[in-house]
Order: sequence, then structure tokens, then C-alpha cells
Amino acid sequence: MSIAKTVAAVSLLLWFPLAAQAAENGVRHLDSDADIERVDERLRAALEARDLTLMQVVDHAANAERAGQSLPATRTFIFGNPAVGTPMMRCQGSMALDLPQKLVIRELETGVRLEWNSPHYLAERHGLEGCDLPLDKVADVLEGVATSAATD
Repeated sequence: MSIAKTVAAVSLLLWFPLAAQAAENGVRHLDSDADIERVDERLRAALEARDLTLMQVVDHAANAERAGQSLPATRTFIFGNPAVGTPMMRCQGSMALDLPQKLVIRELETGVRLEWNSPHYLAERHGLEGCDLPLDKVADVLEGVATSAATD
């Protein structure tokens, strides 16, 4: 293999993980076969079961309709646990841009998609490397909430 081809192959191998990460942008997701009302109901129950405070639900489709536009059913659930979020914001004040946590449910042609931010991505985005934070535990809780909402 020529040097140019070797350099191109190595460059591609180094670029691919970065491209995959950039494409994901820290957004995790699960799909559900249930309708949006059922996912909404299960999501509220999952948050309550984990003692997470539901602060607000933004109905983007209703907002679009008021603006004379249409959008498939899309709702953002804003929730959190101040005992977990406060240390993150103390570590780096800019975390307040992304907290409280959000989880979006939206209708697709194939069902309902649940989407949320990876806490590891948020830690990287806000430079929380020097802080001792339970990011794996937060990630597990978010995954568990989404799984409970997506499935029976």
C-alpha cells in the first residue's frame, strides 16, 4: 500500500469515531411502539417512581398550531433532582443551560421516539472533568426512565 493510501486509511479510522460522536451530539434515544399518550402516561409514572420532580411539559405541536403551523406530536418533559443537579451547577455554572434534565417524546411514522442528553456528553460539554459526579448513575436513571416509558 502506498504512503498516501496508508495516510488516508489511518485518517479515515481516526475520523470515523469523531464523526459518529458528532452525529450523535450526545443525544440518546429509544423507540416505542406505543402511542404518544401511553408513552406520556408511562413517562410521568416513571419520573414519579424515581422521585424526580416534573417541572414542566412543553407541547411543541400545540405551540406550532397557535403559530399557524403543524408539527407531529412533540413534547419536552423538564424534570430533575436538585440533590444531583446542584453539585453539577456548583462545579460549572454553565450546566444551568442544560439542567433541569429534559426528555423529548415525539411521534414518528414508525412510532414514538424518546430522546435525552447523555450526562457524559453534558459533562464534557461543560468541562466537569475535575468534579466527582455520579454520571454513570445519572445515565442509568435516565435510561431506566426512558425504558419504562417506552415499554410495558
